Amino acid sequence: MPRPRILPNIVLGMLSNQQLMTGKDMLQEFDYEIGEFWKSSHSQLYPELQKMVQEGTIKILPNDDGEDAKIIKYTATKLGQATLDAWLREPINEKNQHLTSLKLYFIKDSQQALLIEILEQDVTIHQQKLIHLKERLTVLFGSELQINQRYGHYLILTRAIERETNYIKWSTKVIETHAKHL
Repeated sequence: MPRPRILPNIVLGMLSNQQLMTGKDMLQEFDYEIGEFWKSSHSQLYPELQKMVQEGTIKILPNDDGEDAKIIKYTATKLGQATLDAWLREPINEKNQHLTSLKLYFIKDSQQALLIEILEQDVTIHQQKLIHLKERLTVLFGSELQINQRYGHYLILTRAIERETNYIKWSTKVIETHAKHL
């Protein structure tokens, strides 16, 4: 089964935030903002933009008088906005959890209930991971001898437990803060 295309949703999210962008603008956003958690290249973006125009999720705007004809500006269509909204509302689960940061990036309003939904779904997954990691710690490192025999593994496992614990604390705090305002 083919993997779902993610890049169109990113393009639609950028256009939702900026309304009007060139391919160059999008690549710059990947370089300076989105690139912190998602990568895309020139060779991926431009064919995807052509495909999205054909599908009707974005359209090319005519150049204003005096603009360079080579500069192509894109904007989202109503179908594109509906596609983005549907994608943002798709539940986060173990298979698509890698999309959490990307979806959060496109949340515009701190009062948007979708922010809490995404974070709550993600916290549930992190809580399950934390339970698993703690169980592994107990099974693998129940004694000082076991720790000393595989100390590097022990360090990695305890670091993972700390990472999951801190993420859950941070997310829970964000959820509580924003739930008060809904």
